[in-house]
Amino acid sequence: MFVQELSPIFQELVHKPVAFLGGFASGLLRLNLSEDPVRTWLDRELGVAVPPSNTPPGGNGSNGSVPQSINID
Repeated sequence: MFVQELSPIFQELVHKPVAFLGGFASGLLRLNLSEDPVRTWLDRELGVAVPPSNTPPGGNGSNGSVPQSINID
């Protein structure tokens, strides 16, 4: 019974060893793939365009679809 439960893990290890070991290591080290420096490294490796750091995610807000808050004194 125990071997049947672990067989999908061994199949993934045999078919894609680099991806499996990379995911296993990131899980052991508790790396969050959406935080820096891991995110910037993944973006650079995958060739994803990285927005400038001073631009908030989702653009510059000129499309008007994002609610904005104001403070009135």
